Amino acid sequence: MNYINHFNKLSVDELHTIGDTDNNQSASVHAISTHLIEETVVGVAGYTILPPSSNLARNRTDLNTSLPRRNVCISTTRLCPVPLPPPPPPTAAAVAAAIAIAIAKPPHWQSKAKQASSGVEDMVLISKINEDAICENLRKRYMDDLIYTYIGPVLISVNPFKQMPYFTDKDVEMYQGAAIYENPPHVYALTDDCYRNMMIDSENQCVIISGESGAGKTVAAKFIMGYLAKVSGGGEDIQRVKNVILESNPLLEAFGNAKTVRNNNSSRFGKYIEIQFSRAGQPDGGKISNFLLEKSRVVSQNSEERNFHIFYQMCAGATPEQQQNLGISSPDYYNYLNQSGCFTVPGMNDISDFNETTRAMAVMGLSDDQQWQALKVVASILHLGNITFCESGNYAQVIDDNFLEFPAYLLGVDVNLLKEKLLTRIMESRWGGKTEMTTVTLTVEQAIHTRDALAKALYARLFDYLVAIVNAAMQKDKVEVSIGVLDIYGFEIFNNNGFEQFCINFVNEKLQQIFIELTLKAEQEEYVREGISWKPIDFFNNKIVCDLVEEKRPPGIMCVLDDVCATLHAQTDGADQKLLEKLITAVGSHNHFNSFTGGFKILHYAGDVNYNVFGFCERNRDFILPDLLQLIQTSTDAFIVSLFPDNPNPTDKHGRKKKQATAGGKIRTQANELVSKLMQCAPHYIRCIKPNETKKAHDWDRERCLHQVRYLGLQENIRVRRAGYAYRREFDKFLTRYAILTKETFPHWHGDVRQGVEHLMNSVAMDRDQWQMGKTKVFIKNPESLFLLEEVRERKFDGYARKIQVVYRRWKAQQYYEELKKKASDILMHKKQRRYGTINRNYVGDYIGYGDNPSLRALVGKKERVEFAYTVVKYDRRFRPQKRDLLLTAKAIYIIGREKQKKGPNKGEILEVIKRNIPMNAIGSVSLSTKQDDFVVLHIPNEYDTPMEMVFKTEFLTLLSEKYETATSRSLTVNFSDNIKFQVKKEGWGGGGTRELQFMEGSSWEVKPSGKKMVVSSPRGLPPDS
Repeated sequence: MNYINHFNKLSVDELHTIGDTDNNQSASVHAISTHLIEETVVGVAGYTILPPSSNLARNRTDLNTSLPRRNVCISTTRLCPVPLPPPPPPTAAAVAAAIAIAIAKPPHWQSKAKQASSGVEDMVLISKINEDAICENLRKRYMDDLIYTYIGPVLISVNPFKQMPYFTDKDVEMYQGAAIYENPPHVYALTDDCYRNMMIDSENQCVIISGESGAGKTVAAKFIMGYLAKVSGGGEDIQRVKNVILESNPLLEAFGNAKTVRNNNSSRFGKYIEIQFSRAGQPDGGKISNFLLEKSRVVSQNSEERNFHIFYQMCAGATPEQQQNLGISSPDYYNYLNQSGCFTVPGMNDISDFNETTRAMAVMGLSDDQQWQALKVVASILHLGNITFCESGNYAQVIDDNFLEFPAYLLGVDVNLLKEKLLTRIMESRWGGKTEMTTVTLTVEQAIHTRDALAKALYARLFDYLVAIVNAAMQKDKVEVSIGVLDIYGFEIFNNNGFEQFCINFVNEKLQQIFIELTLKAEQEEYVREGISWKPIDFFNNKIVCDLVEEKRPPGIMCVLDDVCATLHAQTDGADQKLLEKLITAVGSHNHFNSFTGGFKILHYAGDVNYNVFGFCERNRDFILPDLLQLIQTSTDAFIVSLFPDNPNPTDKHGRKKKQATAGGKIRTQANELVSKLMQCAPHYIRCIKPNETKKAHDWDRERCLHQVRYLGLQENIRVRRAGYAYRREFDKFLTRYAILTKETFPHWHGDVRQGVEHLMNSVAMDRDQWQMGKTKVFIKNPESLFLLEEVRERKFDGYARKIQVVYRRWKAQQYYEELKKKASDILMHKKQRRYGTINRNYVGDYIGYGDNPSLRALVGKKERVEFAYTVVKYDRRFRPQKRDLLLTAKAIYIIGREKQKKGPNKGEILEVIKRNIPMNAIGSVSLSTKQDDFVVLHIPNEYDTPMEMVFKTEFLTLLSEKYETATSRSLTVNFSDNIKFQVKKEGWGGGGTRELQFMEGSSWEVKPSGKKMVVSSPRGLPPDS
């Protein structure tokens, strides 16, 4: 529980919320009230109920002036009438210091000081709406290291190709809970808006990140997940889920990312990450959907590209034992890695990345044995690639049988059976209702294809296994609300574009269609439907391109491809040429399709792409050959077998051979399921731009950026946002959210909902040109107008929450006081006389203004909380009294004195210094007399003891015994005697020795030192059983 330094009865405008970071409450009145009532206790009639252990500073002073030592009022009642005076005006020195700091402090990374030279933050406000002006605005900001810009709620992100300084915990704190336009554009602002909307509306959210390869989509997804993990709080189980979500990134990047000519860490698979939250806003589950892994990269790569990262990580980071058992060598030894001549990536350390990958496996719950099994599969793929073939009598033969040994050993299969399945294939033929099986010997080309098919199948199944492990580690039974993050590789245009690029670009077309549907087309249609005056804005609708690829009637490219593959059976020769001929017949007249020798062109939204049809049919037939499946299922390794649970000869319910899904059919189904899932969420958009092909900071390729601005539709997006309305809401939902603004609508509005909305809008005096009433929704033009509603709403909740605080805090304080009094009673009851006026007093904790004294605070550890602060009288070996400040924390007791500095920059000044630091575990016992005096002796074994006099000894002993037991797991020994002996400190040539305190009753308070003994007299107090 946190407490503020002091609390007086303040008005609603003066009292500010103090956050409890331990509890991450959601933004509801229950949460706000619970959140606030833990802080301070408000009394009645101008009085203050002091919470336990609060740091009470009776005078507010400038930090450079000395604090009064004893301006304290102790009342025998529960209420302490100590009004707080207003703060004095700042001194001239303080003002001068503040000005100097303000001048010396550099501006924030996106402060308004840079705005004049860095364009506009929201391009809805740009002066000229054309592609050149948009591109120039982005360039200005990019050159000033401002990579984020808004178009209304859409975030534009430019890849800086360097580490940026504004992703620290301080930036997280700045954006947490702030309105999206309150701070400069940032991915944190969009994420926080997404998170708050999920909590407020209990509605699933999604972030759609789009852009071409190398534009920074994966990094943006990481920042989103990192921000959500930091702001969402939670206990041990929640933290485990967070770790799984965050550690899934390095694991899946190792197995799913690779260096391409355009991106050093390109995602070669698509993933949709659903982070699932409880109603309290804590991440308690998740799910990753993966699709379109680029399996062909396992067996071949273009020049200056690499295979998946995990291969190089294992070669560099495997232990000597792993290298020996897996047959690991350098990357240039393996045919699957040495084709491109690229083995390292600037800025990547494969050794440390391998360690991070194995650590991520452990976080996912993979045992050492399971990790070993996964690495065995990776190594077996490398060794498979080194099996080469030569031609012998028109048939394939293995050049060197020795290369069969290691992959057979790692896969747990017979080496002769492996050789047989690579060189032959069993063909099935049917004649007159009969089935005949024939063994066919393969050509060199067919054998290479079979070897590569096995390698690709092993890798794909391993990748699916790892995704399943990640999902199992964060699975939950019931999904309440979620935030989805879509990270899929971007639009690709290479010199040689094949089947993979075709599928990738198709998915990107589908994502662009969502953006068009929800931000351009749907928004304009909504204005017309709601009766809002509107002038239509033209834009390119890419649905025509999506239909060209996936339409069934008339058949699109994917349907024609599946039809050709279905009629090929085992034949592959000439299949791709046949496909091209059929495409020309089926879609040759389409405006967005052109053919050429050996391929075809599609006019995509992001540019024209030439596709080489070579390999289309083979890669579309995405199923493992029955021969290879039978080989794997003979493995003695249970893990390898578990990756392939398939039936080698699947049949339908009628016993006929089942038609297996093609790669094109799978991606088409997955893309449509993804679109359906995204359409059920409230979308947020990040449009990523790649500024150059050199991958260097501050290098701006105008033509490339202009092309991206054009195909992303940023100009049309700006026009729609400028002419439209930033916010719209159904009447009933709007009335529910803002009902608290007026007493007529809260808690319920009785009447027509449309009239209720109009009443609310009139009550806040919003300009009439800032909002319109549609048929079913209210429309608000500018975000600033919406912020006005939110601010008024927050004030209303604030006022109600404080009323709840008054009652709860009073009760909470009484409960705490009763508990402390009981503890004090257990220590002193029947053992020591009590003093008048102290039995029922309130415990304050801070009696010296510690909270407002920076010089004192600097002496104690930053994370140590001071539970008790008081000025005591400490006695030395000659019984000379000395004033000292005593600070009690959970770890130690600090005795603070003042000394004149003899050297250094503070020479001649009198400063506070620690005279003694007594750790909790060093305290042996505490001694008190049975009389009503104020003496307390701390006994420190093997050192010297500390006798001191303090008025509030009961409070000190109560807190000390509690902290001592917590720190040492044993009870504090408290002795009561009227003759107390204690050890004194050895000084100079004099011995340490002992001294004695003798206590007796007298007619007055008196202290008489005599030699090695001091007699303390005090009048009779209240009986010990008081």
